[in-house]
Amino acid sequence: MSPLGIVLRAKHVRALLVSSQTGRLPMAAAPLALLLHAREAHGLTLAGLVVAAYTAGMAVSAPLLARIVDRWRQPPVLWGSALLSAAGFAAVAASGHHIPVMIGGAIVAGFGTPPLEACLRALWPALVPGEHVAAAYSLDLAVQEVIYVTGPLVTLAAAGLAGPAAGLLVMAVLQLAGVAGFALTPVVRTWRGEAGARHWAGPLRVPRFAVIVAGVVCAGAAVGSLPVVVTGYAEAAGNRSLSGWLLAAQAVGALTGGLLYTRVRPGGPGRLPLTAAAFAAGYLPLLLVPGPAPMAVLLAVSGLSLPPLLTAVFLSADRLTPPGTAVEAFAWIITAFTVGSAAGAAVVGPLAGEGLRHAFAFAPLAGAVAVLAMSAASLRSSARDRHRTPGGRSRG
Repeated sequence: MSPLGIVLRAKHVRALLVSSQTGRLPMAAAPLALLLHAREAHGLTLAGLVVAAYTAGMAVSAPLLARIVDRWRQPPVLWGSALLSAAGFAAVAASGHHIPVMIGGAIVAGFGTPPLEACLRALWPALVPGEHVAAAYSLDLAVQEVIYVTGPLVTLAAAGLAGPAAGLLVMAVLQLAGVAGFALTPVVRTWRGEAGARHWAGPLRVPRFAVIVAGVVCAGAAVGSLPVVVTGYAEAAGNRSLSGWLLAAQAVGALTGGLLYTRVRPGGPGRLPLTAAAFAAGYLPLLLVPGPAPMAVLLAVSGLSLPPLLTAVFLSADRLTPPGTAVEAFAWIITAFTVGSAAGAAVVGPLAGEGLRHAFAFAPLAGAVAVLAMSAASLRSSARDRHRTPGGRSRG
């Protein structure tokens, strides 16, 4: 049986994947829901500020909530954060478009985002055999791309039926429903973090892991720049709606790359810079700025290497980070990617004004810096690192 088949047949896996994806849908859909709601009464600049407030709240809280999970349990943190986030979405929906209430509600909604992604990744070693943890990571990352295709569609459907405020309330309901399904699963209720020495810096006290996190910021910047550049490309082509189809093509490429990578053996630390190099190289053909059909193909190709890169990152986190910091380590990776994505979008906006090629050049350059970081982090492993399994546990 293929590694993918083994992972999918493991007990609780399918239920956890479905509930996790449901609960994580707002990560892809909430920014658009907030944007549509704010745009009813305010300009694009203010609407962008509301979305930025949500993203900032999410980036700040992810490591904090994950650290609590590592030291306690998953269900209480998931339930508490989901309820807080739902309250934030409800506050924005009921704000009457008052700016302080909208921004405050967006911060609360983002801050309360349940750390489902990090929690699921910490569970994989308990769900599948150690040799298939890498395939589980790849599957998880591949399936995640589905939310970036379906999430905006759910928001648009809700807003079209009952107005933009309905889109926000649907986000709250989906998040709570996903957390309910996830937190009530037996393996989640019985999971406990590993005991270990506590430190204020958590997993970041490991220098190589900190370097990997910096590399993930650069990778996130490359990915985050694409929506802005692709929007400019679509406007130049005279069809703004084209941007949605082009970004969907990249998501399909990432889904395909993740599913294919489930068949690849995980490899050692040397796999990290190789996947980063493939990731950076995938953005170079975009500099050709071809017509829409070839551009869709090139964007799909650029998405292929993202799940392999993140799989290698998560496996490296398993090897490098101290016991008792698994969920926080994964949360730092997710936060780094989110922060990088926001920074990439901000930096590339002015570049797009200089020309599309200048803007498209940002992604491979950011990817090249990620390659340098991943290469530095993958120098000769210590004896302790070599004796850790892909699941993060010592062999002896």
